[in-house]
Amino acid sequence: MRPELLFPLFAEVGSLKGVGPRYAKLIEKAAGAQVVDLLWHLPSGVVDRRPAPPIPEAPDGRIATLTLTVLRHQPNPNRRGPYRVVCTDGHGDIDLVYFHARGDWLEKLLPVGERRVVSGRVERFQGRAQMPHPDHVVPEAEADEIRIVEPSYPSTEGLPPRTLRRAVEAALERLPELPEWIAPSLVGQRGWPGWHDCIRQAHAPQDAADLEPSTQARTRLAYDEILSNQLALALVRARMKRQKGRSVRGDGRLRDAAIAALPFALTGAQRSALAEIEGDMAADSRMLRLLQGDVGSGKTVVALLAMLNAVECGAQAALMAPTEILARQHFATIEPLARKAGVRVEILTGRDKGKARAAVVGRIAEGSAAIAVGTHALFQEGVEFRDLALAVIDEQHRFGVHQRMSLGGKGQAVDTLVMTATPIPRTLLMTAYGDLDVSRLTEKPPGRRPIDTRTLPLDRLGDVVEGVARKLDQGAKVYWVCPLVEESEKLDVAAAEERASTLKRRFGDRVGVVHGRMKGAEKDAVMDAFKNGAVDLLVATTVIEVGVDVPDATVMVIEHAERFGLAQLHQLRGRIGRGDKDSTCLLLYGGPLSEAGRARLAVMRESEDGFRIAEEDLRLRGAGEVLGTRQSGLPTFRLADPAAHASLFPVARDDARLLLNQDPELESPRGQAARTLLYLFERDAAVRYLRGA
Repeated sequence: MRPELLFPLFAEVGSLKGVGPRYAKLIEKAAGAQVVDLLWHLPSGVVDRRPAPPIPEAPDGRIATLTLTVLRHQPNPNRRGPYRVVCTDGHGDIDLVYFHARGDWLEKLLPVGERRVVSGRVERFQGRAQMPHPDHVVPEAEADEIRIVEPSYPSTEGLPPRTLRRAVEAALERLPELPEWIAPSLVGQRGWPGWHDCIRQAHAPQDAADLEPSTQARTRLAYDEILSNQLALALVRARMKRQKGRSVRGDGRLRDAAIAALPFALTGAQRSALAEIEGDMAADSRMLRLLQGDVGSGKTVVALLAMLNAVECGAQAALMAPTEILARQHFATIEPLARKAGVRVEILTGRDKGKARAAVVGRIAEGSAAIAVGTHALFQEGVEFRDLALAVIDEQHRFGVHQRMSLGGKGQAVDTLVMTATPIPRTLLMTAYGDLDVSRLTEKPPGRRPIDTRTLPLDRLGDVVEGVARKLDQGAKVYWVCPLVEESEKLDVAAAEERASTLKRRFGDRVGVVHGRMKGAEKDAVMDAFKNGAVDLLVATTVIEVGVDVPDATVMVIEHAERFGLAQLHQLRGRIGRGDKDSTCLLLYGGPLSEAGRARLAVMRESEDGFRIAEEDLRLRGAGEVLGTRQSGLPTFRLADPAAHASLFPVARDDARLLLNQDPELESPRGQAARTLLYLFERDAAVRYLRGA
């Protein structure tokens, strides 16, 4: 269905002139597999070849373009040694240095007595000027072939900068003229050039200022990408809202019983969120709502009360979590409260097999299980509900948008409530959840005490162990979180096991360890021993980031805290301070700290407000890492920087919704252009919603 004029952009990079199979693989690694990926692969630097100083005045380590006369060749008798070509500009001499180059090739390139224009980085070796492997060597008559200012691109090992640059130039030659998809009033108001001109300008920076995200070209391109994102979400929302809903309005008897069984009163924020959710469920259109709560703000209770609203109407509800630990934690919270209200809750995860699984699946299908809690196992084939009315999906950023809809497909006109315990900056909220209405829980239940957060250098590790010993003697439970190691789970596990073995030498069997490579049953056994048994010191990787609830845990030690994102540190810290006792979080850092690292730790010391922390995380680290996990389902942007271009998101959202209000099928000239935009940014799935697929 992709428009034919985009076909050249979606060819493989190997189809570009001058790109053979070997370099195609490297270009794919650096930029992407398709020609269009090279368009989105914007320059990160500028190579200025304008300086042309006399050789004696050429600055060390700087690029210069010199007009030289070749004096002599000096091959090295050792084949592995440098081959030198001695040249002069009349003011001084310079050696052009080559390694592993053939002498006959160099003699043709640089004939003795002839003049050549040479461009590259000048260095000083034992006081003598040299230029190792010049970037350009051309006869004087062809000097114009050397671009005076060149863009430089993020690359990968083995890919010559010139090869990547030429591939981008070849991609730019395939640029089609595309119709305008941005509202003419906005283009005029912002003074933005057309898309075609912006792409060319972005790939032709003249100085460092042209690389800034605030330039007109980069801002316009960022808006195009953001608009495609917001338009895709608006199409999903429009389709869901068009589908027939059902009014779910219970009588409150089950909710009242569950609330009476709570050990605390609902907060004002919980009551407000519930009112919004119940209003959505009572409406004839489908609910699409995000419940965003800070650590420990009581989202699970709100979700239970929403699910009981559905059960009061004779229907079923399901809660899906991304991990088994989190699913079982939700089950442990929900089941006793639901039982007090006379409601049966079942749990289904990938670990359940054979007859036990069949029995649970049977109870869900017949409806005797009014509420089902589980992992992605809930929306697998073979799991049927008698009458699913509400799907609650926790930690949605661990799933994709389309998985969100899979569980809803298990019933008729299912309402959807998405929850996240990861406070997400408003900008990113729009990129991932622009199709949802949002409720926020900003209060913690009464009785929660503030957490004393301190930062310490790692060389005080001995003092920390002694402090932990004192706390253990007082009956405390302690988390010890090991560092992230080079984005490798295998190395993370090794670090955790090594730390556990050193702590066991001091504390013996009171030390347990959990990590992502353990089997579910093993993890559960250790977690149970930590919560209820003999394990008092739990060494862990970030597997404990969300969902683990041990009220007696009052101390957390995080090694190499500077390697974690702010949001992740906040999530980890949220595992303590869940009871009525004083809690302490120790952030151990390795030196020297970067400015950003110092700023992150300062924010953690000063604030427990997850929403403020999320905004700071976005500002300090950028959107790419803001959730501390590459696997997050948040959209990734190639041209837009959600921190730098934050103001464009609400504009794009309003523009997308206005366009769909005026032209729901995208059939007008601008609507057709918007379809092209969706295909250009590979939002093909959104276009399928127009066809009802």
